[in-house]
Amino acid sequence: MNFSDIVNQIKNKKSYLCIGLDSDIEKIPNHLKKLEDPIFEFNKRIIDATKDLAIAYKPNLAFYESQGINGLASLKKTLKYIPNNILKIADAKRGDIGNTSKMYAKSFFETYNFDAITLSPYMGKDSSLPYLNYDNKWIILLALTSNNSSIDIQHFKNNNDKKLYHHIIEDSLNWSNKENTMYVVGANRVSEIQDIRKIVPNNFLLIPGVGTQGNDLKEISLNSINDNCGIIVNVSRDIIYSDSSTSFEWKVRNKALEYQNQMKSILNKKGFL
Repeated sequence: MNFSDIVNQIKNKKSYLCIGLDSDIEKIPNHLKKLEDPIFEFNKRIIDATKDLAIAYKPNLAFYESQGINGLASLKKTLKYIPNNILKIADAKRGDIGNTSKMYAKSFFETYNFDAITLSPYMGKDSSLPYLNYDNKWIILLALTSNNSSIDIQHFKNNNDKKLYHHIIEDSLNWSNKENTMYVVGANRVSEIQDIRKIVPNNFLLIPGVGTQGNDLKEISLNSINDNCGIIVNVSRDIIYSDSSTSFEWKVRNKALEYQNQMKSILNKKGFL
């Protein structure tokens, strides 16, 4: 999926919503647990209920890998079920070099056919370059994450008083571009996001932390949207675990629709639509 494909999805759906498929076997509705593949059935019903509202789905690999081979089978079926015009993001946070990195890229982009993958950039460009050999695929570098202890590392300053996340973003511009690279910026990092936009005015930002984590969609959106929208906001638990009844997918849809309506209003206010 290329840059224009994503922008067109946003325009057509009036949405920049990504739904995180953090599908925990302990939290899914009980009536699904008796089925042959409860995780896939859970994901399938979420996708059916929201595919006209979401521009991306983001399975978190930990929830699938923790279930062994059965979990990976559920993941692969889920990815095949997601429509081809919706961005499929692997929330994998990989970061290695050499042949290991090449094999990870092959795994996620060929075996599973993800469109994008989150990467930890702390081993340098060697840990990202193998992924950039694939056309119309994306890396999403962890830049400024939402967890409290991230500031211990990501705000570390060098002798020029430049924070580490600034350096990481600036360095990546030497070997990547807006057509293949996004950046993770937490929704609680409103005070820093305008500075980030000065470094990468045209790149997409993947923004987690809205919903159950309590951060404000409107505030982070108005401070980060660019001329191409340029943001993808992820919501996981607040949508997928909004109900546990036998008709949970209706509450899931209504919750996703609440976010889509807010996004539509914000996009109109910014003159994007």
